[in-house]
Amino acid sequence: MISSLLLRVSVTLLLIGMVFGIVMGIRQDFSLAPAHAHLNLVGFVVMFAAGLYYRIIPEAAESLLAKTQAALHIVGSVVFPIGIAVTLIKGPGHEAGAIIGSLIVLAATVLFAIVVFRTTALARAPMPLPRRA
Repeated sequence: MISSLLLRVSVTLLLIGMVFGIVMGIRQDFSLAPAHAHLNLVGFVVMFAAGLYYRIIPEAAESLLAKTQAALHIVGSVVFPIGIAVTLIKGPGHEAGAIIGSLIVLAATVLFAIVVFRTTALARAPMPLPRRA
């Protein structure tokens, strides 16, 4: 089930992000804070929200579009913060990972928006009135 996968991966990335933040605090070196922030935001918050949406609206998770969105989001949530970290460590000229990761996350978000708009359009259809006996 897509929702369970997204929820589990997001919580795993949250734990990694928290440990990453603790290590930065212990070292008193916050130079990688942007990578830490993006890991927690994209890897946990956004992915967890998508997992909850698919759990609440299970028919939304049934399409190939939703499966593609989930896969892209998982990949992008790992590639993007790593790309940011590489850019911060190595400097200008090493932005490829951050760029590719951000575009993957953007594609996943566009697909998620399509899924949401399609499934909420169905929810807006008027419900039939109950018949009186």
